[in-house]
Amino acid sequence: MKINEFIVVEGRDDTERVKRAVECDTIETNGSAINEQTLSVIAQAFETRGVIVLTDPDFPGDKIRNTIQKHVPGVKHAYIDREKAKSKRGKIGVEHAQLEDIKDALINVSTPFEEGHETISKSVLIDLGLIIGKDARKKREIIGRKLHIGHSNGKQLINKLNAFGYTEEDVRNALSDNEGSE
Repeated sequence: MKINEFIVVEGRDDTERVKRAVECDTIETNGSAINEQTLSVIAQAFETRGVIVLTDPDFPGDKIRNTIQKHVPGVKHAYIDREKAKSKRGKIGVEHAQLEDIKDALINVSTPFEEGHETISKSVLIDLGLIIGKDARKKREIIGRKLHIGHSNGKQLINKLNAFGYTEEDVRNALSDNEGSE
């Protein structure tokens, strides 16, 4: 499988792993201290061939993703489920994911809408038990996996759902699809 867009990853080990899964070119951020020069390279890559951000499903990875999104609006996002990116020792990173999981993430990329476009409200997420409730975290994990938007806390979830244009119906379907598989 060949990916035309540049894939932004955090480091060399991620590049090696992604290139084993797909034929592609990568840009490495060299960790969460992403600098202006790297952001400039990403912006240039976005203009020429497009960019897919594939960072680790953890706090530093999210920080990198958000920094890139602010500086280069319109980049695509690929997410690997947190559990699928865990090593046997419990470390989390793209470099620990199975090749098929990397391919799946790159097939299911998402492009966020411009800010200010609300497709689902906080009250709906509360009613569905995604923000408040004893199973809220588990339900958010299901939504993140089914809709390919990664892990989220309550505030991040509403922002991601709105950014990617998901509706109440999409969320309800993702939750009901999972009921038979538990």
